[in-house]
Amino acid sequence: MILYVWVAIGSALGGMARMALTVAMVNLTGPRFPWGTLLINVLGSFVIGWFGALSRPDATEMRAFVMTGLCGGFTTFSAFSLQTLQLIQTGAFPLAAAYILSSVLVCLLAVWAGTVLAG
Repeated sequence: MILYVWVAIGSALGGMARMALTVAMVNLTGPRFPWGTLLINVLGSFVIGWFGALSRPDATEMRAFVMTGLCGGFTTFSAFSLQTLQLIQTGAFPLAAAYILSSVLVCLLAVWAGTVLAG
């Protein structure tokens, strides 16, 4: 049960950080291009890669807090990036390419479908 508490705390902090950075970037650069989201995705990908490489797999609570909670609340793109890198590192290049293409295309289709259904 304590893992869920760590994930919840990390998610809350990650979500608040995402909001703060998004607002700051819109104030800095304007709303025309999603610089905040791009920066969030890059930072989240960096943090999950960095922390995943530095922490031991048996550091369950720390990994749950940072990788699942904080990075998950900040951006789910970090998990996508880590999983893609793992596929590449194991030599599964066709799977990595399929994952990238299907994730981007299917998610774009899903966001379009959600928009259409909402409206």
